[in-house]
Amino acid sequence: MHNPAKILKEIIPLTQNDCFTIFAREKESIDYPLHYHEEIELNFIMNAPKARRVIGDHMGETDNLELVLIGSNLQHGWFNHQCASKEITEITIQFHPDLFDDNLLKRNQLSYIKNLLQHSSRGILFSRQTATAVKPLLLKLPQKQGFESVLELFTILHQLSTSKNYRLLASNNNLHKIKTNSYGNSRLEAVMEYLNNHFHQPINLADIANIAAMTEVSFSRFFKNRTGQTFIDTLNEIRIGHAARLLIESNLSINEIADKCGYNNMSNFNRAFKKRKQCTPKEFRETYTDFGTKMFI
Repeated sequence: MHNPAKILKEIIPLTQNDCFTIFAREKESIDYPLHYHEEIELNFIMNAPKARRVIGDHMGETDNLELVLIGSNLQHGWFNHQCASKEITEITIQFHPDLFDDNLLKRNQLSYIKNLLQHSSRGILFSRQTATAVKPLLLKLPQKQGFESVLELFTILHQLSTSKNYRLLASNNNLHKIKTNSYGNSRLEAVMEYLNNHFHQPINLADIANIAAMTEVSFSRFFKNRTGQTFIDTLNEIRIGHAARLLIESNLSINEIADKCGYNNMSNFNRAFKKRKQCTPKEFRETYTDFGTKMFI
């Protein structure tokens, strides 16, 4: 029987009286078991190419410059994998989710940071260009103290919030359902709500177009314009996100998981899963479980 990955809740040495905490380390290996914590984390890693990154249900390989923002209670870990470097630099910044008060985030000048923090719930991998731009600030931050250090952190977060070409890592529904109200359209909200509630059932384009009170052709064009992807791609994204979570957290067989996520054909399930995760469901479960149990070895 499959044993679900064991994920540690970490207690961060950050009091309610502190704005943030920072760790700057030089190390010979990188091996953090899967864990999560309430604090938001900005993790900068230099000179650790081909290490394995796990964020929520995402698994990927690091470059030699890595900058990731991880939201509250999002499971994450880094592992040596194929990294042979013995001179790794790491800077980890952790701060409370309420460092930026809700009333403050409503102000126009903070809109970009508000979006940044919201997107961090899926984990944000910043581009190499962005990581290179903020690298000098990150390297100097451990030497700063008091109010000056807080201002520097805010400057870093502001630069990240206005950066381009970042990548969201975990599935939309890894920790929560897609926020349908972000689309600002009642038709699309109704469609997304239906997909989130009925993804395990057979769904075709005609059904969804009917919910939106549109023809199939008009709906397909409307949906692609508003979401940036096709209806089928969105449905598969939702289904694979749920499947990945069940592979991680449950003892269900892969066949059972496929059925619960709307796939009655294993070939289709394996093909759709590999397209989004670059591995089969079996490989995903084995790799994730191995990472999750490392902390007990």
